Amino acid sequence: MQTIIPAFGHRDPDARGYYGEYGGRFVPETLVAPVAELERSYFEARQDPAFQQELEDLLRHYVGRATPLYEAKRLSGSLGGARIFLKREDLAHTGAHKINNALGQALLARRMGKRRVIAETGAGQHGVATATVCALLGLSCDVYMGAEDMERQSLNVFRMQLLGATVRRVDAGAKTLKDAINEAMRDWVTNVTDSYYLLGSVLGPHPYPLMVREFQSVIGREARVQCLEATGGLPDTIVACVGGGSNAMGIFDAFVADRSVRLIGVEAGGHGITPGQHAARFAGGSSGILQGTRSYVLQDQHGNIELTHSISAGLDYAAVGPEHAWLHDSGRAEYAWIGDDEALAAFQRLGREEGILPALESSHAIAYACRLAPTMARDTVMLVNLSGRGDKDVLSVQKALDAAGGGR
Repeated sequence: MQTIIPAFGHRDPDARGYYGEYGGRFVPETLVAPVAELERSYFEARQDPAFQQELEDLLRHYVGRATPLYEAKRLSGSLGGARIFLKREDLAHTGAHKINNALGQALLARRMGKRRVIAETGAGQHGVATATVCALLGLSCDVYMGAEDMERQSLNVFRMQLLGATVRRVDAGAKTLKDAINEAMRDWVTNVTDSYYLLGSVLGPHPYPLMVREFQSVIGREARVQCLEATGGLPDTIVACVGGGSNAMGIFDAFVADRSVRLIGVEAGGHGITPGQHAARFAGGSSGILQGTRSYVLQDQHGNIELTHSISAGLDYAAVGPEHAWLHDSGRAEYAWIGDDEALAAFQRLGREEGILPALESSHAIAYACRLAPTMARDTVMLVNLSGRGDKDVLSVQKALDAAGGGR
């Protein structure tokens, strides 16, 4: 008998927002009341049939859900071993899974009477999704983005501007996602009365990790039904890339209770697991607090946050969502890492064998699938979350391949 996974409320953290020892709410005094208001408003909204119905209707008719489940037969055949299926989040409106969460939170912002939305972005897809839903709902939008990320994701910067958003350049620190989050939170502290902070991943203070996971859980609910229809059973293995971790939590969510399903998150190994050269928190991090939550963090022995690196802007972050930390420590999920070179190779391979250019973030998951599939039996099923499309990354890939002496 098929198990139906409810949309919301089936696996909450404790009352303080903790998953085991991870999570919580670490915010300045000025944000204590706004975050408490957000929690109340979200718990009310997720029990409101009218809110749920509007979200469902927009996901279907505006976002284009359900996204397809596609069997990558040529890739599977060339690798040998497992049958590889792709959950095609790259086909959602704006080109990535980010639109699911952005839409849900924007509806919540409007419900709360907030007319201005603040967001951060790394790869630009969350920024584009947020700008998109703000245009849809008539909300003003300011997106903070690191200068380094603006350079490597210039197409998405222009897309946000075309959609009416103001993109605010961040020149502090490493000029990447962590620094963009810092500036976005400073803005929120200053403008809590009329502004809503639309966080893009399963990060930050409670209730954000729960809220973002639940808005992304549509991925797993769809994939579960689709996999049963396509194969007659659940997948043996699910693979997803992990930056903050929202696409992975979205697809894992419907399968956490199914112990027969192996869950694998793939982090960014960058140039290798040495400080400052990667963003693999489970390979090189330790428990710590960053930007509102306790999780695994890349930090030195004194608690200073280390620099990170990934060819993928969306995975280039020093912490990971607290629920991922709990899944890791409990043994329910496994976490691996893929370096820049393997991700680049996977980007090209999927294009040549399936006619699909994946986002560089998703390329990390594809690369790990290419490594793992040949070790699995031919009657096993591997489900890979293709979290976004690679249009935004083409120039970055071209630059990286040219620097490496070709490779195309």
